[in-house]
Amino acid sequence: MMACLTTKNLCKQQLVKMVFKRLWKVAKYGGLLGAVGTTGYLLQKNDWDMSTIGVVRFGRAAWAAVRLVADYKINLRGVDYDSPEYQKLKSEIHLRSALQLRDMCCLNGGAFIKVGQHVGSLEYLLPKEYVETMKVLHNKAPQSNVDELKGVFEEDLKMKVEDVFDSFEKEPLGAASLAQVHKATLKDGTVVAVKIQHPQVKSHSFVDIKTMELLVHCIAWVFPGFQYMWLAEETKRNLPLELDFLHEGRNCERVERLFKHFSFLKVPKIHWDLSSERVLTMEFCEGGKVDDKAYMEKHGINVNEVTKNLGKLYSEMIFVQGYVHCDPHPGNVLVNKTDEGTQIVLLDHGLYQSLTDTFRVSYSKLWMSLINADLEGIKKYATELNCGDMYGLFACMITARSWNAITSGIDKTEITQSESNEIKDNAANYLIQISEILNKIPREMLLILKTNDVLRGIEYALNIQPNATSFLNMSRCCVRAVGEDQYRQCHSWTNRMRVQFATSWQLFKISVYEFCLWIQLMYSWLFRYKLPS
Repeated sequence: MMACLTTKNLCKQQLVKMVFKRLWKVAKYGGLLGAVGTTGYLLQKNDWDMSTIGVVRFGRAAWAAVRLVADYKINLRGVDYDSPEYQKLKSEIHLRSALQLRDMCCLNGGAFIKVGQHVGSLEYLLPKEYVETMKVLHNKAPQSNVDELKGVFEEDLKMKVEDVFDSFEKEPLGAASLAQVHKATLKDGTVVAVKIQHPQVKSHSFVDIKTMELLVHCIAWVFPGFQYMWLAEETKRNLPLELDFLHEGRNCERVERLFKHFSFLKVPKIHWDLSSERVLTMEFCEGGKVDDKAYMEKHGINVNEVTKNLGKLYSEMIFVQGYVHCDPHPGNVLVNKTDEGTQIVLLDHGLYQSLTDTFRVSYSKLWMSLINADLEGIKKYATELNCGDMYGLFACMITARSWNAITSGIDKTEITQSESNEIKDNAANYLIQISEILNKIPREMLLILKTNDVLRGIEYALNIQPNATSFLNMSRCCVRAVGEDQYRQCHSWTNRMRVQFATSWQLFKISVYEFCLWIQLMYSWLFRYKLPS
């Protein structure tokens, strides 16, 4: 027994040494060590202390990765893949590894917490142990001292806080991975929300991105089946945009312009004279979180109306405009009762996904096929999105429904607990195939999947299930997207007239179907409450 333990410890030591050597080799020749010394273009200070902090943060992340790799490699070695023991042991390792990663993210903060939050929103795509553990980070973002934040404001805007504001509340309205928001009152009495970046986030971001990229490469080298490079690539592409608050302000104004026809949508006004890359001053908007059912009931807000309007907004974003708000978690979407009706307030405009016309049209056609249970269409348009023979699994990922529900019609079958359990079990069983799909599909699809998951989470919190009515607005947007694409490709007025007529006819049929559903609903309601004779 002692000999076995000694052998296992030796194997563990050898594996740890091997992984550390690999990390050092890739770091040396892959550019991380150079990156630590060449972050000057991103940093306001480029001194020895800042580089040291970068090395310490890298060290924490590297050590977490080494422990994770060693845990999987050593403890799963020699265990039969098909045995119940393997599944039980793997679940235990998933949980241990997720807790270690979460602790590391909390220690490093900034970009690491952002990635951890992203992992926590990838339900059905990652093992439940990782998703459930990382979800905590949505409510565990670090807070900066208010005096440090005032220092950022004064450094960027060259104005004293007391000269600009009559009052500046110490307690934040909300704290996120990259920034926190404080309520304040301007000298003229205007109430505003001031979003200020955590002091060191930007200076650490370049090294953090390189660190994540490197470690994911190393893990992929040790585990050839691990294919989550897309997560590091998306972070590398999106984080610089989220760190530029002037970019966020421009997104905010663009959204207001594109969706001004939605009377229920409210977007805060930007005070450009009090904004910079690290400070964003905007109109203060009242409201409760979009998943707070108790708040809605207290203020007389119709839950079904909220989810319907949210679906309208995101269908328009994805299928028609191709400009998508990709972080609709409850803290960024508020609901409010006004004299004009229920209002949806959209906050945090740092991350948007612009969709190409080719992708948008293929995705619209795919959804039309999914709604119509058109299996040939599902296969064709999923293949256009690079899924190939895995179109069935891809359809399940998009809809979060089982293949049986898809073939029967997702607008005709309700979600059951057994179906939810089946989806979660399959997510664990098909993890490698899911990773393969995520590496193949267009990059635009990744944030769409995240957005879909967050919106489903809101529906789940409000106890709302998608039904036939839920898909009507989506269908309208898909028909419009396909019709507009066909119209652009027409070269004669007769073809344009034909496309316009066909599109109008399809939209009319959807409206007739909606009216029939309404009649059916009213008849059921009247019949149910009919008084006995």
